[in-house]
Amino acid sequence: MNKKFLTIQELCVIGLSTALICVIAPISIPMPLGIPLTLQTFILSLVSIILGPKQGTIATLIYMILGAFGLPVFSNFTGGWQVITGPTGGFILSFPLMAYFVGLGADKRPRFKGFSLLCVLAGNMLNLLCGAAMFCLLSKSTFVAGLTACVIPFLPITVIKMVLSWIIGLNIKRRIVD
Repeated sequence: MNKKFLTIQELCVIGLSTALICVIAPISIPMPLGIPLTLQTFILSLVSIILGPKQGTIATLIYMILGAFGLPVFSNFTGGWQVITGPTGGFILSFPLMAYFVGLGADKRPRFKGFSLLCVLAGNMLNLLCGAAMFCLLSKSTFVAGLTACVIPFLPITVIKMVLSWIIGLNIKRRIVD
């Protein structure tokens, strides 16, 4: 019998995961220095760890399409094509790559136990660099200015979200698979 691209169960899990992303990603918590704590990268990493690279990327792409068509699923309950093509759109455009790398690390069981954490780190750093690059491109600023505005202030929060998504995601995945 031929294996289908996705089973009904996988489609349902992707749909539920996309819904979870759409509910949690827009939440933004104001912080003292004026930089809000968004839950986009946290939930995308968590879902990608649990689902793996293929299903995590598909759920992320569906989330992006919903947001592009105007649903308020991006941070601060925004949506629309203008958000994706705006100065912070590089973050959103890199979400599928981030989901793939994060999911890849959790999908494989290498001898090196920290491989999954390295993949979470790689996916999140790729997200930050793509976001900074698009910011620089659209604002006509230097890459150093982009890093200063878009990456450096977010590093401590990003590390916390990465580690939490890694720990929670692997525990959920272990309970589902085992």
